[in-house]
Amino acid sequence: MSAQSDVELIKQRKREGLTIPLHRDVQAKAASTYLEYVALIHSALPELDFDTIDLSTTFLGHKLSTPLIIDSMTGGTPEAAEINARLAETAATLGLGMGLGSQRAGLTSEELAQTYVIARKRAPTAFLLANIGGAQLAKGLSTDDAKRIVDMISADALVIHLNPLQELVQPEGEPQYKGVLNKITELVKSVRVPVMVKEVGSGISKEVATKLERAGVKAINIAGSGGTSWAAVERHRAEGAGNTLKTHLGELFWDWGIPTAVSLIEVRKAVQLPLVASGGLRNGLEAAKCLALGADMCAMALPFLKAAAESTDAVFRFTGVLLHELKSTMYLVGAKDIQTLKTARYVLTGPLAEWFR
Repeated sequence: MSAQSDVELIKQRKREGLTIPLHRDVQAKAASTYLEYVALIHSALPELDFDTIDLSTTFLGHKLSTPLIIDSMTGGTPEAAEINARLAETAATLGLGMGLGSQRAGLTSEELAQTYVIARKRAPTAFLLANIGGAQLAKGLSTDDAKRIVDMISADALVIHLNPLQELVQPEGEPQYKGVLNKITELVKSVRVPVMVKEVGSGISKEVATKLERAGVKAINIAGSGGTSWAAVERHRAEGAGNTLKTHLGELFWDWGIPTAVSLIEVRKAVQLPLVASGGLRNGLEAAKCLALGADMCAMALPFLKAAAESTDAVFRFTGVLLHELKSTMYLVGAKDIQTLKTARYVLTGPLAEWFR
């Protein structure tokens, strides 16, 4: 296959990675984040003024205006460039972190690299996260390639995403994970920025978190189940490609994973690393619950993608509402800042409570 053909295939796959979540049903069916089973305790005497609530925090040595990250989503197709530009402008203006989609595509051509570089151009001082896949490490992505990915966007940290389920269902997937942990260990020692590991929607278990901590990673994004299912996304792609086995697997494992709240609680108990909570978060109340459960940051993808597909103004409007929801929750539990919110009292109910008995 020619290099040009390879680039066109990458563009098509990345394009489908945008259009399917935006226009097809890919949300969890029977599964949920379990955040509905977390009850924060109301304070009738918050003893603070709403306007004085402080959302600022520090993550991996960087000061951020809010404990929120626009999670890794896209790149590698012309449509992604505009979306990344809109998201980056919001991150720069409002002090959010921002992750880029898997950047392997950016190594194949300068054209595709620019769909990622645009984020740094539009957000010269923002906290940006570069991104590569664990499966690509297993297949031999070199340390030099990883460094190129970091340098591509002058990244402040490098994310290694773990997506074994997606690789299993993806028509052209690479379900080859032998040796990934060793590769992560090597990479941590070689790149100039902190390395964070994230799932893409099936959650991190306490056992995996412990291995990652020992490997030297600096943070974990648990990315639990209950939101967008990448098994569902790839199921739709497999159906379009006429691959009946992959379509079947995507249907079977549509809801596979550890609920976000469960993953967050058990990983928080298992490791001392900074944690990012993501996976189906849709509003500021859910973000506040995650921070109370032990997250240091929260991340969202689909809500930002939907807004960015509309306009820059839509991203700013959504983010404004999101931050107001978070501050409102803090006001109602009497938390003047993020550190106080992390000590807020809560009660676990229903299946979530049963999980930890």
